[in-house]
Amino acid sequence: MGMQRLISLCPRAIRSYIRHNKLNVRNTSGMAEGYKQANIVILHKFLAEDFEKFCHANSGALPLLYRSKPGEWGCPPLSTNADIRGDCLEYWRFENGIFTGTLSSLEKYTDQLKDMVTFYLGCSFSFERAAQKAGVPVRNIEQKCNVSMYKTAVPCSEVGSFSCQLVVSMRPIPEDKLNAVVLATHPMKDVHGAPVHIGSPSKRGICHLFVKDELLKASLSLSHAKSVLITTGFPTHFNHEPPEENDGPPGAIAMAAMLQALGKEVTIVTDQRAISLNQKIIEDATKQGVLKAPIPLVSYQGEDAESALKFLCQDGNPEAARFEHLIAIERAGMAADGNYYNARKVNIKHLVDPIDRLFLVAQTIPRITTTGIGDGGNELGMGKVKEAVKKHIAAGDVIACDVEADFAITAGVSNWGGYAVACALYILNTCDIHERYLRKAIGFPRLSEAGAWAAALPSVRKEEELLKILVSHKVRSGKTASLAMEVDGLPFYDTHSEMIENLLKLTH
Repeated sequence: MGMQRLISLCPRAIRSYIRHNKLNVRNTSGMAEGYKQANIVILHKFLAEDFEKFCHANSGALPLLYRSKPGEWGCPPLSTNADIRGDCLEYWRFENGIFTGTLSSLEKYTDQLKDMVTFYLGCSFSFERAAQKAGVPVRNIEQKCNVSMYKTAVPCSEVGSFSCQLVVSMRPIPEDKLNAVVLATHPMKDVHGAPVHIGSPSKRGICHLFVKDELLKASLSLSHAKSVLITTGFPTHFNHEPPEENDGPPGAIAMAAMLQALGKEVTIVTDQRAISLNQKIIEDATKQGVLKAPIPLVSYQGEDAESALKFLCQDGNPEAARFEHLIAIERAGMAADGNYYNARKVNIKHLVDPIDRLFLVAQTIPRITTTGIGDGGNELGMGKVKEAVKKHIAAGDVIACDVEADFAITAGVSNWGGYAVACALYILNTCDIHERYLRKAIGFPRLSEAGAWAAALPSVRKEEELLKILVSHKVRSGKTASLAMEVDGLPFYDTHSEMIENLLKLTH
């Protein structure tokens, strides 16, 4: 059924389609234009009083439209002919606060539901039409996808056994439409109302992890290095194949392309199970001109310091390092308990090879420098800022990486950190003073090679092409597990593309 028809259908008709499994969509954004939509929470009646108080204490996030009686399937003030047992596209089941799966219907739970109470909560889909009438584009409707949602570091007011972090939807709004969207949504407090934050999508609670001048220091070290080992790979989507997310590989390849152009020896180390996937990505990137030449790919499974030393140095001799600089970008990092956690505190250790060991041993080798690039604190190398992660990042006390790097670069999205390193390397090597310093004033200047270096910079075209390659290999967005043109739930256009363009403006 076409979206235009769904927009004009009345809510009763849409509920009927859902109830009879005739609606092949994943969300109801843009449907039943002009009517209110609701999110639902169903819980046992003995929890109902506390949950209602929790809603009132956090009315911006949980605007309560209706509380049912125990065993009441409908919601008379909101609709007719409603039956909450089958009117939703999907139900998420939680047991003792833990997500345990999804359901397409609650019909078989009818007896248990007689002791359950349903809370109907206002949904931001309800103000989309008002925003459009005010001339504000609604990106998720235009792209026929769900709105991006994020768990923030802001705690909701606790009531009884109910506590959680504030979850927000993120909607890209043109700067000249900000006043219009605030005026349109402010009166609609029963469906979330006006924005609670306006600003860059990269400001996602990581400012506390920022360490001044780390980008400069890391880039200076890389500029002096002759050989570089890069690692990436965060298998956060453990229920998918492949489990990798698409934040990390683009940043790694952007750095590798620039390092190649500068004449460095570059190698990528990754998990053994992901070797074939990464080989295909590198081959495709080379064919499409994202890379000038393929990057050698290796794996590491050693568990002890001796094997790491032999991997990093010829014959295990610390005076003969194979790699002068190690970079980890959006690479799953080992926590203090020896496990590896995604942002949702799920242990993914079974999918991660012990590449951290290389960084730990590198700390004992004077000739090797290390850099970690991350956006959440659970990435390899972010151990340098682990105390800030524990204090300021949700679940930081569990997920914080315990392995530090010499330099820790934080970015709103890790790929952006990789792009920034590539641009910084170009800036340094086109600087007369730095270029002369690198060659110790011996030989001829290399500035005649600047054209090749410029060609190696990340660009919107190359990064778009690389994201298409990742999508073709089923590598998903980290936040949403989507195979759309997005990274960490942020659309390539105009979020990532704009970041790339801004970096290039600063570079040239």
